[in-house]
Amino acid sequence: MLDIAVAQLNLTVGDLDGNVRQMTTAARRAWEQQADVVVFPELALTGYYPGDLLDDPAFLQRTEAAFHALLLASRQMPGLHWVVGLPVRHAGPGHGLHNALHVIRGGDILLTCAKQLLPTYNVFDERRHFDPGPDAVRLLAIRGVRVGFLICEDGWNDSGQSYVANPFERLRDAAPDLVVSINASPSNIGKRRQRHDVLGQAARRHGLPLLYVNHVGGHDQLVYDGASFAVEADGRVVFEARRFEPELRVLRFEQGRFWLAGRNDGDAPPAVARDGLPRSEFYRRQIVLGLRDYARRCGFADVVVGCSGGIDSALTLALAVEALGADHVHAITMPSVWSSEGSVSDSARLCQRLGLALHTHPIGDLVAQYASGFASAFGTPLQGLALENVQARIRGTVLMEYSNQRGPLLLTTGNKSELSVGYCTLYGDTNGGLGLIGDLYKTEVFALARHLNAQAGAGSATATAADAQADADDTGPIPRAIIDKPPSAELAPGQRDSDSLPPYDVLDEVLKWHIEGQRLAPDELPGVQARVAQLQATPEGEALVQRVRQLIARSEYKRRQAAPVIRVRGLAFGSGRQMPVAAKHF
Repeated sequence: MLDIAVAQLNLTVGDLDGNVRQMTTAARRAWEQQADVVVFPELALTGYYPGDLLDDPAFLQRTEAAFHALLLASRQMPGLHWVVGLPVRHAGPGHGLHNALHVIRGGDILLTCAKQLLPTYNVFDERRHFDPGPDAVRLLAIRGVRVGFLICEDGWNDSGQSYVANPFERLRDAAPDLVVSINASPSNIGKRRQRHDVLGQAARRHGLPLLYVNHVGGHDQLVYDGASFAVEADGRVVFEARRFEPELRVLRFEQGRFWLAGRNDGDAPPAVARDGLPRSEFYRRQIVLGLRDYARRCGFADVVVGCSGGIDSALTLALAVEALGADHVHAITMPSVWSSEGSVSDSARLCQRLGLALHTHPIGDLVAQYASGFASAFGTPLQGLALENVQARIRGTVLMEYSNQRGPLLLTTGNKSELSVGYCTLYGDTNGGLGLIGDLYKTEVFALARHLNAQAGAGSATATAADAQADADDTGPIPRAIIDKPPSAELAPGQRDSDSLPPYDVLDEVLKWHIEGQRLAPDELPGVQARVAQLQATPEGEALVQRVRQLIARSEYKRRQAAPVIRVRGLAFGSGRQMPVAAKHF
């Protein structure tokens, strides 16, 4: 019998002292609950991922000092085994570092296990800093239970399709009673089910129960959803920790089964649902946690958003209010001569519902001065696209003025559809430090707005019928007029997005296929693939597809200079998608 504490923590990259405090506190709670083992996530000591901090000798020295503090703390908790993820120096060629874990007890290191499979794809680049660990199985007997160890990617190659080595298979040959896997698995739509499927199939194939411990929290573009879990030898997921929240839970492992430890010893954990959160609810929780942690870790208490009266800024404001509270969100409307009456009145109604003060900063006079100065200097009128863009850039400047003067973080409001095709103004609406909805396609923006209204009106996070009812009642945080109005940048008379772009329900399908392709969630991939194939079956449809591909390629330079966006899908703009700017893409 073994009592194991799952320490699913929200740790900060580089905050070694803070991470030591969190880990020590969690270990003490585990020890007080008479756990035999406490398991922390991958690279828990440094946070995941330290990046080029690992190239700084001073950072590595501080990391080793922090680990020494953990060793000293472990002496105060006799008998408790700590599974700690951290970078460990090694001798020999290469970078001189392993992504590793130590098992410690009473001030001593009992076992070291180094990660063998180092991912270098999408958002991962571990080969930049680490060397693969040796092809060796590491087992440790704890209270008569033979425990084997894996580190994240080492458990994901049981199909043998990604790497030559299969650490899981080698571990099976050593016949442990239990496998403990420490992880830093960022969240995106469909990732929870993918984890359950991959690790569940491996556990069933090898007949090995497995405990999977993950990070929680937002780090730059990435959000970790926690959702640590236990799988029994038949492949069934029998325990799951909370999603998007830290948690410490003690499980009892006995005779190949997982049970709840503590007050109700011997009780089976609650059943784990096959399906996760509904798509829009997943997006909401991921973005809210991502913003909350980004602001906190970067030292921002407040945010500011340009409020146009459109759906993108409305959704951004609603999510920001949920993450930080209305007192910490600032909204500014900046009407020009082309702004519709509704852009101001809808902004006012939105802010009233969200409990925000709305600042008004008209830009008509500034635009006129720019136009006059341009004509005087260059002998030609400022008109067309240049005049449209100067309005966006003036608005971006006003927002940055406010950010500099008052201190809040400026949030950009561009969605993935617009960022994909360059329907945005560099140094204008792309200004800011973080984009909340930059990994949501426009159709998903509308769906999430309706979902927020449904939650507010019906107290439900699931029902599609509630979404429709909320629109009908117009009682949610986002006024129905904002959701219903045709999308427009309002930079020219009568301008509509549809004047420049295909309908969003068509555009988004093409974008999904050509940006994400096989990385789409399994429930989405077949439908997207079929709809794009149907388009390409006609000359008009094929021409549309090629035009969209061209727009994506031509806009790469804008995305290279844009703010980071919170990743919610399998492939987001940013570190996970590295495309050249000066290139012929097709």
